[in-house]
Amino acid sequence: MFSLFKKVKENKDDESHLSLTSVAALLIHSAKIDQNFTEKEKDIIKRALIEMGADENNLDEIIKEAEIKEQNSNQILEFTKEVKNKNIDEKKIVIEALWNIIYSDENADMYEANLMRRLSGLLYLDPKIVGDIKQKIKSSL
Repeated sequence: MFSLFKKVKENKDDESHLSLTSVAALLIHSAKIDQNFTEKEKDIIKRALIEMGADENNLDEIIKEAEIKEQNSNQILEFTKEVKNKNIDEKKIVIEALWNIIYSDENADMYEANLMRRLSGLLYLDPKIVGDIKQKIKSSL
């Protein structure tokens, strides 16, 4: 009987790990759009994952798996599928991390801006929320 409870907990942990890996893959994809994935961007991704409940001891494993997942994918839909099922607060964490990644070099090019327009639609987010987060990030530069 106790092993049944342990399996339920393990399944929940596996789902959480897979979900965080998808979120990290989406963030890594956005970081690589400008062909320059920096340590600063990796730190932003780690902070977002921790804010979403990732265990600090598993961060490197999650990021390594996410990099492989992102590299082997040719579309962002599989990453956004996990994110769009999250609550609004977690979506805001992801959007804030995305804008932080984009503005980590203090410049948003047309590819990054296009990605954010597509993501706000794919994640079912009000463009005003996305714009407000963008302004918050820009004003903190």
